[in-house]
Amino acid sequence: MNEFEHLLPDQVVDAAEAYLGTPMSGLAVPLPSYINRVYELQSLAGERYVAKFYRPGRWEPAAIAEEHRFVLDCAADEIPVIAPLRSVAGETLMTTEDGITFTVFPKRFGRELEILCDEDWRRIGRVTARIHLAGARREAPHRTILTPEESTAPYLDHLLEGDYIPASCRGAFLEVAEQLYEQLEGRFDGLELIRIHGDCHRGNILERPDEGLMIIDFDDMMTGPPVQDLWLLLPEHVENCRCELDLMLSGYCELRDFNFDTISLIEPLRAMRMIYFLAWCSTQIDDFKFRTNFPDWGGEQFWRNEIGDLRRQLALIR
Repeated sequence: MNEFEHLLPDQVVDAAEAYLGTPMSGLAVPLPSYINRVYELQSLAGERYVAKFYRPGRWEPAAIAEEHRFVLDCAADEIPVIAPLRSVAGETLMTTEDGITFTVFPKRFGRELEILCDEDWRRIGRVTARIHLAGARREAPHRTILTPEESTAPYLDHLLEGDYIPASCRGAFLEVAEQLYEQLEGRFDGLELIRIHGDCHRGNILERPDEGLMIIDFDDMMTGPPVQDLWLLLPEHVENCRCELDLMLSGYCELRDFNFDTISLIEPLRAMRMIYFLAWCSTQIDDFKFRTNFPDWGGEQFWRNEIGDLRRQLALIR
């Protein structure tokens, strides 16, 4: 089912005009996004905007509002982020006539961060610490909680209860999934869980002249351990990246305390992300764009490869 089948360029432009109260040109350039639909727009005055239409059923409006609240809290602390604009009604969300929730951002330019020296790693640590200072000041009860019990277990149930895994691979997947979960369960008990970016990889950090590092795409923000926003930036498994991690943490600890015991969660978090990604992909299999980009997803060889990767990850955790 294509939830965006009625979202045509003229509807996109009309929605943006209603949101901003500003006459728009006919420009509506689709931008890459597997889950949502995102368009670059331009007003008649020449100002550029990005309109983001959220996939129906993925997040409730209250959860999207919590994403916006987090970004606005970061912006209030002068952290370089791209905050949603307020509509003519003073809100950061509107709904189209077809029931699709959307928002509008200002268009911002920047280049993807290149990590060239030790100071770049420290800069990443400092900006992440600033985000976490903002994140710790408010809760987000409608967002994902990044623990094995709250997120990984439901993702595993989803994969095992659905018709996604071939019969020839099902037993092997169940075996490694059960063993992984036994290693994960209880590891997050008693830890600090705050609002975090959740998907803080290099592609979501831009370098802007005279502004430093800008963090983008809070779509997957969640409540979780702060270490989640650090490990995704490492080029390899943590055992091979202690120098880079130490540099990030030296910058981080200039501004915020860090629980060094949570370094032991990095490889478990990687396993949890692998399971999450499998579950996410399973919800996209009817999407034409997904099938075009992942034509082999779901086949027997695909699952054999995934099971092998999960077994190797299990060995690292043990």
